[in-house]
Amino acid sequence: MNRIFRQWIAPLFFITVGAVIAAFALEEFLVPFKILDGGVVGISMIISQLSGLPLGVLTIVLNIPFMILGFKRLGMRFLVKAIYAMVIFSVFLGIFEDMKEVTDKEILVVAFGGVLLGIGVGLILRYGGCLDGTEIVAMFLSKNTEFSVGQIVLFFNIVIYGVAGMLFGLDRALYSLLTYFITSKVIDIVENGMEQGKSVMIITDHGKDIADKIYSQLGRTCTQMEGKGMVSNGKKTVLYCVITRVEVPAIKKIINDADVSAFMTISDVSEIVGNHIKKRKAPVIKNSAARPK
Repeated sequence: MNRIFRQWIAPLFFITVGAVIAAFALEEFLVPFKILDGGVVGISMIISQLSGLPLGVLTIVLNIPFMILGFKRLGMRFLVKAIYAMVIFSVFLGIFEDMKEVTDKEILVVAFGGVLLGIGVGLILRYGGCLDGTEIVAMFLSKNTEFSVGQIVLFFNIVIYGVAGMLFGLDRALYSLLTYFITSKVIDIVENGMEQGKSVMIITDHGKDIADKIYSQLGRTCTQMEGKGMVSNGKKTVLYCVITRVEVPAIKKIINDADVSAFMTISDVSEIVGNHIKKRKAPVIKNSAARPK
């Protein structure tokens, strides 16, 4: 029962809260002033403004191809939580659509709309959900380019804001860009400072099995080291790898399924030099130094 609560009940509750907050931020702050979010949601907002189609429906429809990609890479749990988040988000977009906007002051719209959107999206990401397929596409493109996931997402959003500037005016694009930066910072705070890169250290008795599963499911290689328990005096395998933030729930599931006694720490990576976050051919590289290849 405790496992079900940790893996499903609690995450779905917080995903629900996040989706409601995100929908409120869009409909009561950003949409009335044509200030856009980034990614697929931003594209949906542009199409909705031009065509009159419901924003919630567009968000779900345009995200379908990305959810299929996400399922292939991150598994069924990710897909269920992502679809759930999008459905709740869509429903509450419709509920909030007919309500009067909170303020008509654009600086307050940008500031509080950005903060609330960051809180909502941050909660969804933290508990394994997703509202936007842009990061999933960026992960796939990043494997075959020299650009990081964050750089690719930023490029997508700059293009979207450029289109918004041509359609709705340069000031709308500038307001949207400012909102994006506010939202991004708040997402980092809500996710306890989670950046694009996360370093993972795993102490286990089943190093090869876990490393193989991480490679096969996430395409991430591990550096393997040998350790020794100070109390038990037993030999331990220490694995080190670097992943992206949306892969954190998937790697937790891999560890829980493979070795419930394993000890794992997840830390922020402020900067990544080299290509060790990319997919490699060899599943495990043995080295006595804690340096991923």
